[in-house]
Amino acid sequence: MNKPSPLLLNVRSTTTITPNMQRIQLQGQGLSSFPTHCAGGYIKLMFTPSGSTDLSSLNEGERPVMRTYTIRQFDYNNHTIEVDFVRHITNDLQCGFAGRWAMNAAPNDTISITGPGLIQGLNQEADWFFLVADMTSLPALSAKLADLPADAIGHAVVHINSEKDKQTLNEPLGIQIQWVIEGLSTESLSETVRKTPWLDSQVSVWAACEFDSMRELRQYFRNEKEVAKENIYISSYWKRGVTEEGHKVIKRSDSES
Repeated sequence: MNKPSPLLLNVRSTTTITPNMQRIQLQGQGLSSFPTHCAGGYIKLMFTPSGSTDLSSLNEGERPVMRTYTIRQFDYNNHTIEVDFVRHITNDLQCGFAGRWAMNAAPNDTISITGPGLIQGLNQEADWFFLVADMTSLPALSAKLADLPADAIGHAVVHINSEKDKQTLNEPLGIQIQWVIEGLSTESLSETVRKTPWLDSQVSVWAACEFDSMRELRQYFRNEKEVAKENIYISSYWKRGVTEEGHKVIKRSDSES
């Protein structure tokens, strides 16, 4: 099967929604090919090795650099998607140029993407739910919470960079949100998860965060709480100090071991 051709999208709007999060709405007729329920899935943004979105500047045989981001919302009728970017400055171009592009993007700018890719959903038949996220996976968490049954119960633990990075989430009344705030919380993300009350019935777990935190959570959910394989999705979205390419290598090695 041939890979789908990249789609060229226009920046429709860009908004700083919290001090460390930028929301960009992208629009293009090519989004009419996306499945209706792709919120929470992902796209890959395409850049040149210098961070430009002008792929015509690539040399012959040179491949674009890909950066993976979550589809926070998808509007099929208007052919738009919303993508949230963590705002941060880094001296390492490869680690930061997608975020840097987002902070400087303006309406009518263009960017090429591929996708969508879909991730494992939650078992909606579970008795209760436990979700874990950080800033990078907060858009996916938002989509997962909105998709839960209205009578769902459970917990969501979210690590954010500051108090002002809290967002309004469309969670069922029975889901309790805990915010772990960098510099203010005395416990790490995984420590907070471990201290959260555990219910005695079938649970469905969804967790996405930094690589080292993911490994700690995997130990807890899989080995200590023995959550069934079909009832757990756990993934690292990034690893501190490495590029996405380096993260993929580390994830592959971790999976094989």
